[in-house]
Amino acid sequence: MLTPTPIQRRQHGLTLIELMVTIALLALLLGLAAPSFSDWMRNARVRTVTDALQSGARLAQAEAVRRNRQVVFFLTNDADCTTSTAAAANGSFWAIRTVPIVAGDVVAMVQCGQLADVASGVSIVGSTAICFNSAGRQVANTNPGIGSTTCTLDATGISTYNVDVTGGTRPLRVLVSLGGQVRMCDPGRTLSTSAPDGCPV
Repeated sequence: MLTPTPIQRRQHGLTLIELMVTIALLALLLGLAAPSFSDWMRNARVRTVTDALQSGARLAQAEAVRRNRQVVFFLTNDADCTTSTAAAANGSFWAIRTVPIVAGDVVAMVQCGQLADVASGVSIVGSTAICFNSAGRQVANTNPGIGSTTCTLDATGISTYNVDVTGGTRPLRVLVSLGGQVRMCDPGRTLSTSAPDGCPV
């Protein structure tokens, strides 16, 4: 009687050389992707701050119309949202407060929000304060009730905030028009029919 010969089974799995080649390829791909991912993260931080700034300015304009009185939108470094919050250029937070109509008028804090605090390293250059009247339009005010900071109107009637981060490749800009419209644009592009996201000259 013949006895069956054992069938040799193939070994499954990776050899040491195959494993080393796979790890080397993964390391190479990660090395190529790291700079792009870093740029993406920096640009995402700029976008986060720009969105928060744009939302705050739109809210201020809407609150001026809703309350039928002048409000001031300003940058600050105070995390506390109180009526004693002071204005600061390139602040890490934004705040909206009603403007006193007469001496001794009660000032109400409308709302506050975070800017650079949610995305470290981002700089904001622009108006420290913008005042909106009851019609939702920008107005000049020498005493909006936030210390010595004033609301001034640019010759063009547009208040501008430039938002950027060190090492970033895509800065953004927030424009607040005289009529109170708030818009975000790309300063690297000129507004045209082929570049609707560009900034006006």
